[in-house]
Amino acid sequence: EYLAPILAVRVVKDLDAAIAHIGKYGSQHTDAIVTEDEAHAKRFLREVDSSSVLVNASTRFADGFEYGLGAEIGISTDKLHARGPVGLEGLTSQKYVVFGSGQIRQ
Repeated sequence: EYLAPILAVRVVKDLDAAIAHIGKYGSQHTDAIVTEDEAHAKRFLREVDSSSVLVNASTRFADGFEYGLGAEIGISTDKLHARGPVGLEGLTSQKYVVFGSGQIRQ
């Protein structure tokens, strides 16, 4: 996260290389693909292990308020963040999927 309108882009050979690169260097926070190939989009959604995965939409949509969760007061990049006594809800994690057609967020 750069806290500025900066986009980190890596040009790779193919979808396999993209998914491998994200798996090795990604933060598991937010990743996006720009594609017209529905099969590639579905595979990207399935195989990229991030809390927010976007298809043809700006990564700036990865925000608690945008997801309808109210004001964002914090964020976890871990899969399991519960501490102390844990019920069923504490053992679950979310993966947000966003489809777009090129929308951006200012």
